[in-house]
Amino acid sequence: MNKVMLIGNVGKEPEVRYYDQDQAVAQVRLATTERGYTLQNGTQVPDHTDWHNLVFYRNLAKIVEQYVHKGDKLYIEGRIRYRSYDDQKGQRRYVTEIYVDNMEMLTPKPTEQDGHNVPTTDAE
Repeated sequence: MNKVMLIGNVGKEPEVRYYDQDQAVAQVRLATTERGYTLQNGTQVPDHTDWHNLVFYRNLAKIVEQYVHKGDKLYIEGRIRYRSYDDQKGQRRYVTEIYVDNMEMLTPKPTEQDGHNVPTTDAE
């Protein structure tokens, strides 16, 4: 089974590209952090942050384009994929990506009480 579940924060605005008759692909960098702690002997273990490359396709990519922004907290489920390519200097580069199947936005939407006028639209 190939299943990944992550909760983290979006590191920068999503990159969205369109191809073949209104089909979209979105790429997002997601940071997950394991909180630091103190061992019984007093040794401090610092926070550890990992960065993940997320890839969204089709309608999910369009939802990401509209609603996901830098700093938002997301829960995602997906599959891990590995690929490689040759860069401009001819060196082999390796990339690990998460192909997202399901996403839940955990950042509360701003409301009119917060001073933001947010239109309510269905994300289908």
